[in-house]
Amino acid sequence: MKTVSLTIDGKKVTAPEGEKVLWAALDSGIYIPNLCALRDASEPAASCRLCWVEVEGKSQPVTACTETSKEGMVVNTRGAAALRLARTALELLLASNVVDCAHCPASGSCELQKIAAHLKVKLKTRRFRKILRKLPVDSSSPEFIYDPNRCVLCGRCVWICRERLGIGALGFAHRGFKRMVTTFGDEPMAESGCRDCGECVASCPTGALTFKE
Repeated sequence: MKTVSLTIDGKKVTAPEGEKVLWAALDSGIYIPNLCALRDASEPAASCRLCWVEVEGKSQPVTACTETSKEGMVVNTRGAAALRLARTALELLLASNVVDCAHCPASGSCELQKIAAHLKVKLKTRRFRKILRKLPVDSSSPEFIYDPNRCVLCGRCVWICRERLGIGALGFAHRGFKRMVTTFGDEPMAESGCRDCGECVASCPTGALTFKE
């Protein structure tokens, strides 16, 4: 397979031709914040808006999950404009998310904690007014608990359930602030087509889906 050479944060790296900048960076040990990215997906969701980078020759920052690596490309993941956009995106997510790390089973492995530390943003930032959705927690499954109040709408669980496993028990419903991941007809997990395989839980970057054990 043909490869290309590029520079990311001053480090020379190589990547397969056609690879997105996000994976080229992550494979080279350079962290770029991300929540919705899935390497197996044919097209990037680009919904979390956290993976902003600056590319030499481009007037505005671009999302690393949609930008294709090119020969000689120079990428800066720590540029002021890119960081400003990523921090704003994170703070907007946190403004509608339950942040209670002390009582969250995902604490210590939550991607929000990692991203906040990387971007130097307080998890309980007060830049934007806090608006919580106060949705009911679904514990009907014998295997896991789904707390939509901790969901960041990354879509990983939806894609894995539908595209990788072919089950389709999960999907998005509604729009805007009311948008949420749910089952068909908003049925409890135990009454949906869920097979309790746990793949959705393993893919969740936050504490929205957690095993009961």
